[in-house]
Amino acid sequence: HQHYAEWSPERFLRWAEQLGPHVAQLVAAILSLRLHPEQTYRTCLGILGLAKRYTAERLDAACHRALPAGIRSYNGVRNILEAQLDQLPLQEPVATALSDHANLRGPAYYN
Repeated sequence: HQHYAEWSPERFLRWAEQLGPHVAQLVAAILSLRLHPEQTYRTCLGILGLAKRYTAERLDAACHRALPAGIRSYNGVRNILEAQLDQLPLQEPVATALSDHANLRGPAYYN
């Protein structure tokens, strides 16, 4: 409990900012998940600790991939790093026009 007293959300955010902007965004998102941010400290510590095993650049890239996917867990970020998905380029979502599909009726059908 004494260690928790020394920690604060600001401390985690400062640490995360040193590792990269996407790490800071992910840590901020995780801290906001709970009413009491103390409940997220272990998750934040785990994610920030991944910079020791992997580089800060790889961790930032993994967080960049995790953010739009809705991943907010240590295991999720670790899995991205272990599978080396952080080293692959992010693919933009493909926008498809629904009006091109033959089975769509359109608004005129309902008049």
